[in-house]
This record gives sequence, C-alpha cells and structure tokens, in this order.
Amino acid sequence: MIKAVFFDFYETLYFHRHSLEENLERIAKRYGVEVNWERCETAMERLFTGTSAPDPSTDFSLLELSITVMKRECEFIREVGIEKHVEQIAWELLQSGHYLFAANSSALYSDVVPTLQHFRDEGFKLAIVSNWDTPLDPLTERLGIAKYFDAIVASHDVRVRSEKPDPHIFNYALEAVGVSAEEAVHIGDTYEADIVGAEGVGIRPILLDRDGTQAGRWREMIQSLSELPKLFA
Repeated sequence: MIKAVFFDFYETLYFHRHSLEENLERIAKRYGVEVNWERCETAMERLFTGTSAPDPSTDFSLLELSITVMKRECEFIREVGIEKHVEQIAWELLQSGHYLFAANSSALYSDVVPTLQHFRDEGFKLAIVSNWDTPLDPLTERLGIAKYFDAIVASHDVRVRSEKPDPHIFNYALEAVGVSAEEAVHIGDTYEADIVGAEGVGIRPILLDRDGTQAGRWREMIQSLSELPKLFA
C-alpha cells in the first residue's frame, strides 16, 4: 500500500521563469551595452560548467559557493563582450534568474499545487528529494508549497550530503517521513537520477516526461502530475 509520494524538484515541480538570454537582453538594453550573441552559447557552457555544484560528500562552504557563482557570472559578462558596469550587470543578472539570489525567478508548473493538495487531502506523506546545492526550504516557502511537505530533502544539505542516484538520499527521505521503500513512490524527470536511484532502494519510480522526449524509456511514465491520482486509483 502506497503511503508516501516523493517528488524531484527542478523540472518536476519548478522551472525558471525566464531564460538567461532573455534576462541578459533586457538588462543589457537598460545599461545601453551591446552583447556579442555569437559568443553567448560557448560562454553559457563555460558558465554552467564553472558553477556546477561540488560533490555533496565533501566539505564545502555555502559562502564560498555564492562568491564563486558571482565571480563566474562576471567572467560570463566579459566573455559576451560587455566591458562596462560588469559587476553590477552580473549582480542584476543573478537577481533576475538565479535561484540563490532571485525571489522572482521561480515558477511552478500549473499541475503542482492541485496535485499536492489532492495527495495531502488523501492523507499521503509528501517529500521532495532533489539534487540541489543549497537548502531548499526557503525557496519552497517563497513558492508557497513548503506547507504540503513532511520532508524537503536536498542533496547538499549538511544533514544529507548524498546525491541521486545514491541510495542514502532516498533512505534519508524514507526515514524522515516514516515509511518503508515498498510504501513509497518517487516521481522525477531524469532517468539516471530519479528512476535508477529510486528503483535501487526498492521505491516505485515514475518517469515524468513533460515534453514527450523520453517515450518508451521506462515502463511507468506520465506527462503531467495531474495523471497521478488516476494512476494510483
């Protein structure tokens, strides 16, 4: 009998409201500077590689992570040909689109709140299990969904220090909500992290394929969270 439903976070519940390119274009126009768009794709690849999260099993500092993100953003600004007001533009770009700095960059898919409310009303335990490089509680509070969850488990939380598909992060979530693996379902959009990870500890995994690009990759798939109540019934 299923008693708990676990959800991945990014691109399962949450997405960025605007792309980096959209934010950069708006900010550059405000400052009257030109962006070399031919360099942008390569610069973005370097930016995302340079700001990737550290190994959660090692000691790391959230303060150092924040400083590194800011430095890499400045490097990105220079790489796309902007030489004036670099630090200020970098800061505004972070405020416009980076979850660490921006209160307005976050958005929920339209099926999230109705689904969470349904499962809460039905008495299920709910949890987030996410590879995320900062604590997730403040962000879920801003989004108005923290109240639905019995546990919010982020990989880089110092109490967790485990990243999907590693078994520990799933076992941590099971213990936090007080159910066995056989009593839980995990929904996520990434096969390697969510499906392989959950199945490895005996949790029933469901692959969320919102854009229809993973057809046939897993035996139990949905394209919207709104399909879950009927699937469970």
